[in-house]
Amino acid sequence: MKRLRLHRRRPRDEMLAPWVAGAVILGGWGLAARFIGPERLSAPASGSGSAIVAPALPTATSQPTPPGGPEGDDPDTSPDLAALRERNLIIPVAGVDRAALVPSFSDDRGGRRVHEALDVLAPRGTPVVATDGGTIVKLFHSVRGGTTIYQFDPTGSFCYYYAHLDGYEPGLGEGDAVERGDTIGYVGTTGNAPPDTPHLHFAIFRLGPERHWWEGEPIDPYVVLR
Repeated sequence: MKRLRLHRRRPRDEMLAPWVAGAVILGGWGLAARFIGPERLSAPASGSGSAIVAPALPTATSQPTPPGGPEGDDPDTSPDLAALRERNLIIPVAGVDRAALVPSFSDDRGGRRVHEALDVLAPRGTPVVATDGGTIVKLFHSVRGGTTIYQFDPTGSFCYYYAHLDGYEPGLGEGDAVERGDTIGYVGTTGNAPPDTPHLHFAIFRLGPERHWWEGEPIDPYVVLR
């Protein structure tokens, strides 16, 4: 990533820079604007104060997956979306309003990877809550996701994936039944998350007939929760 160019007479900008850079990478300038205001996300006029300048973003190297799935189904009419909306999922980070969510499902993540998830920014240690009732099927640590949780919905049709956690709720274990809103972990930056941008990486996928916790058909959480 290119270094952010900051006005040296405004040290507060230097403190904000890592958050802005992380917000841009995770959710675009719309997300960054929610943190510091859109008026500060462009170069200043000559001799008029300071602003945080946009870093160069990676160029997409692959065709993004449409929000409705690989076939490009209309997400607003898909049976999976209807089934998930009937479950009344809640935002899986305590205290985050729906208006703060920014779509990022089809964003390029480099190396021919598409995001296929929703990033929810929040201070480190903010409780991560179960978006739905169901069962904790796997507590897992990976290079990309860091400390993660895989949860099945009560019907065994969908899996909810929570990643980059700072840690698990004490006593949480595989096989535990959880209710919607139960605390299951805490926001962090484990895995490949930017170290100065704590957030929850939240994904939903439809399970295949084998019901493997590690694979399925991705569904855009933003479309479900909006």
